[in-house]
Amino acid sequence: MTTSSSERGVSLGMPELPAPPYPDDVRARLETDAREIISRYPGSRSALLPLLHLVQSEEGHVTRTGIQFCADMLGLTSAEVTAVATFYTMYRRKPSGDYQVGVCTNTLCAVMGGDAIFEELQEHLGVGNGETTEDGKVTLEHIECNAACDYAPVVMVNWEFFDNQTPESAKRLVDDLRAGRTVTPTRGAPLCTFKQTARILAGFPDEREGAVEASGSAGPASLVGLKLAKGEAAPARVVHPRGAAPEDAPPHEPSPTEHLSSHDAPQQTSASDPDHPAGPAAEEGE
Repeated sequence: MTTSSSERGVSLGMPELPAPPYPDDVRARLETDAREIISRYPGSRSALLPLLHLVQSEEGHVTRTGIQFCADMLGLTSAEVTAVATFYTMYRRKPSGDYQVGVCTNTLCAVMGGDAIFEELQEHLGVGNGETTEDGKVTLEHIECNAACDYAPVVMVNWEFFDNQTPESAKRLVDDLRAGRTVTPTRGAPLCTFKQTARILAGFPDEREGAVEASGSAGPASLVGLKLAKGEAAPARVVHPRGAAPEDAPPHEPSPTEHLSSHDAPQQTSASDPDHPAGPAAEEGE
């Protein structure tokens, strides 16, 4: 005697319907932008990554409609586009916030307090990893190395740097974002929304006044090794260990162009904040 799939508790499901198309006006606008992107490459397939950023700038994440649009423009299958969109973490697969707040929890940031920052932000915002606050403002996630280890622990908002963070400063940061207050990155361009960031990553110019001039590059602490390799002498500067500065020695005041690393001491990071210590890593099995 045989049993049907329904009797065995197995649901074969229904085929997924085709992705709904963009409205005509949206598609026409996106096609114009897409053709400009494609024209930059000798082979159209090379335009897939910026095209995914383009459709992400429209809806805030890569939808099935966006995937089908990219496939149509490049002569690919939706499966080929999906394989790329799911490989790179910068492409969102579900609705997310105006501000992607990423806490680096890779090795150095973690031991300097990144893990503590991430845990406190989860509790403070009431969300888990990859989740968005109810007001749609902030999506919190832990992220891999941001190549800013000399400013650990680092938080990024829409890929702009917020260096030398503590749990308290990170909570103030997300509160300001949710309240609509102006937030200024430690270095780099002024902050914009995730959709605006996605359009810039698609290769379109940042047209905000002063944004390009403010973009800058790596901070001074990141460039010390390069300058030494070029034979450029670093300015003489003595930094006393934390808590060991002579009483008569004036505190070091960085110039407006100098951006101290959390390792230049004394700086208030989670590793030096007695109220929010990073704490030692637990031994395996404890």
